[in-house]
Amino acid sequence: MEKKIPYKIYLEENEIPKQWYNVRADMKNKPAPLLNPATLQPLTVEDLNPIFCEELNKMELDNDTRYFDIPTEVLDFYKMYRPSPLVRAYFLEKALDTPAKIYYKFEGNNTSGSHKLNSAIAQAYYAKKQGLKGITTETGAGQWGTALSMACAYFGLDCKVFMVKCSYEQKPFRREVMRTFGANVTPSPSNTTAVGRKILEEHPGTTGSLGCAISEAVEAAVTKEGYRYVLGSVLNQVLIHQSIIGQEVQTALKKYDIKPDILIACTGGGSNLGGFAAPFMGEMLRGEADYKIIAVEPASCPSFTKGKFAYDFCDTGRICPLAKMYTLGSQFIPSANHAGGLRFHGMSTILSQLYHDGLFECRAVEQNDVFKAAVTFARAEGTLPAPESSHAIKVAIDEALKCKESGEAKTIVFNLSGTGYFDLVAYEKYNSGVLTDEIPSDETIAGYLSQLPKLDL
Repeated sequence: MEKKIPYKIYLEENEIPKQWYNVRADMKNKPAPLLNPATLQPLTVEDLNPIFCEELNKMELDNDTRYFDIPTEVLDFYKMYRPSPLVRAYFLEKALDTPAKIYYKFEGNNTSGSHKLNSAIAQAYYAKKQGLKGITTETGAGQWGTALSMACAYFGLDCKVFMVKCSYEQKPFRREVMRTFGANVTPSPSNTTAVGRKILEEHPGTTGSLGCAISEAVEAAVTKEGYRYVLGSVLNQVLIHQSIIGQEVQTALKKYDIKPDILIACTGGGSNLGGFAAPFMGEMLRGEADYKIIAVEPASCPSFTKGKFAYDFCDTGRICPLAKMYTLGSQFIPSANHAGGLRFHGMSTILSQLYHDGLFECRAVEQNDVFKAAVTFARAEGTLPAPESSHAIKVAIDEALKCKESGEAKTIVFNLSGTGYFDLVAYEKYNSGVLTDEIPSDETIAGYLSQLPKLDL
C-alpha cells in the first residue's frame, strides 16, 4: 500500500548532511584543469592562493575525495534554515490535471531568498579562519550578493559586491538588503577598477554581465591587502557546498520510498543544477540508478545548447583562469533579461564534462514562457518563484503535461531555488504585456565564439 505523502516532507535537524559530496570522485572523465592565463599551465593551489581562500583552493582542485566534512560552525549556521522542505505540489498537479507526481525542493526559506546561502556561509567561514579582513564578489540578480552579505555579517567580514548594472537598477530592494547587512554594493562595470573603465570604454552604455563583474571583483581582491575573491557559482567548490540540497532530497525521497523519474533544475553557471542533481548523478556514475536529468537555461544566454565545449576565459576582462567549459565566448554580453542569475557566458567545468558525456540533457526556454509558468505555479502553490527557478518550473510543467497526454504517472522533482519577491519589476512587465526577450542569432554567437583563445594543447 502506497504511503500517504504529506504536502511538505520535513527532515529532522539531525538529518542535515554532515558532509558535502564531490561528484568528481565518481567521474571517469575528470573535468579538464583550470589554466593559468599567463603560462597556460594547469593551475596549482599556490597559483590560486592570492585570489581565493587557501582551504577552498585545496577543495577546488580535488578530484578524488568523495566527501568533505562540513565544519561545525557552518553546520550550526545551516540549522537556522535547514533542512529545507521537499514539497508535494498537489495543487499544481490538480491545476494541470496531470497524473504526474510533482515535487519541489524549496530553497527560498531564508532571508537571502535562495540556495546561495549554502555556499556563502562556507566561503565566509574559510575566509574568517584564514584571518582575512574581507572578501569581494560579483552578483547577477543579487541572490549571491545578498547571501554573502549575510554570511560576512555573521563572521564579521567586510563585503564588497559588484552587481551587474541592469540588476542593480532593476532590483533596488535586493541591493538594499545587501547594504542592510553591511555590504558595499557597486554597479558593474564601474569606474572604480581599471578593468571596469576599459569595459566601459569598449562598450559604452553597457548593462553589464557576470563576466564583467567577475573581472572587477577579482581586481578589487588582488589589489587590496587582506582580501580574497569568492564566487557563487561555476567553481568546483561551490558545487560541493551546494550538494547539501541534493543529499537532503535523497533522504526525503527515501523516507517515503519515492523513486524519481525526472529531475529538473535551472542552470546559469552550475550551482543550482550541480547542488540539486550531483548526488543523483553520482548514483548514475556508480551504476546504482538511472534518472532523466534536465538542465534548463535561458534562450537569451544558451551556453549548453548553443555554446562550444572549449577553453575560454571565465571573465570578460580576461584576467581570470581559463576553463574548459561550454561557453558562448567571454566577450558575449547577454540581453538584460530578468533571470540575472543565469546570465553567464560559460558553465561549470564539472557540468560541462558531464553534459559532454551525455549524463543529462538541456533545454533553452524563452522569458515569456518562463513567466507564464511562474504565474501558473504561484496561483496553484501560493509561492512566488524567482525568475531563475521558474525555468525549472516551465520544464516541469511541460513534462507533467506530457504525462497527461500519455497517461503515465511519472515522478518529477525540481529545484525551487529561490523566491521572486525582489523580482516584481519583471512580474510587472509580464503582467502588463511588455516583457521582451532578445535571443542571440547563430551568427551573433558564432562571432563571439570566433574570439575564443587559440590554444595548442
